[in-house]
Amino acid sequence: MRDAIVIIPTYNEIENIEAIIRAVFSKEKAFDILVVDDNSPDLTGLKVKELQLEFNGQLFLLSRQEKTGLGSAYIAGFKWCLEKHYDFIFEMDADFSHDPKDLIKLYNSCALNKADMSIGSRYINNNINVVNWDMKRLLLSYFASKYVRFITRMKIHDTTAGFVCYKRNVLEAIDLNNIKFVGYAFQIEMKFKAYLKEFKIIEVPVIFTDRTKGKSKMSGSIISEAIFGVINMKLKSVFNK
Repeated sequence: MRDAIVIIPTYNEIENIEAIIRAVFSKEKAFDILVVDDNSPDLTGLKVKELQLEFNGQLFLLSRQEKTGLGSAYIAGFKWCLEKHYDFIFEMDADFSHDPKDLIKLYNSCALNKADMSIGSRYINNNINVVNWDMKRLLLSYFASKYVRFITRMKIHDTTAGFVCYKRNVLEAIDLNNIKFVGYAFQIEMKFKAYLKEFKIIEVPVIFTDRTKGKSKMSGSIISEAIFGVINMKLKSVFNK
């Protein structure tokens, strides 16, 4: 068994799933992959099962009965990976917005540079490394991260990033059963919980490229959860001290 595993949550990613799996497995560093599929109507899960015949012992599938949010998919994936005793557990999108070649940079930040958690950051060093987003979405994402940083006081520039490597001790220390957010804000809550426990967090600059195939899962309700949920999350952390 390899020491690192990449969790890829999917819902209707049939256009991307084979290509992203092959791209991860082509890297010089060996990773396992866990696809967490929410019963995709386009049969993404079935394609993964076909690929498991080729990548036996490297590619795993966790099939869920319904779509209950990104956060719950990752929580299920985290628990599965912890049970299998992986040392480094990654989050990555299926749509190539996260470049598989950057997995090694995130891994090295934790394995060699002693980070407990490394984040593929779009907004570090006063740069905005995003390709193919319209200006409205770019500004929304950028200022959302600024807003979260202001409210929470985290020293993290890209607070909403979804390209992350965790050492297993971080996930073991966070009460995964008590994570409240299921959408966009899930990424914020995980970083905030790690920050409160004083884990070493390193941001690694990456270029984020918007999907060219498939449909984005972003919605107004997901954004609202992030905006209003962050204040509630911060207040709870203050009163629970």
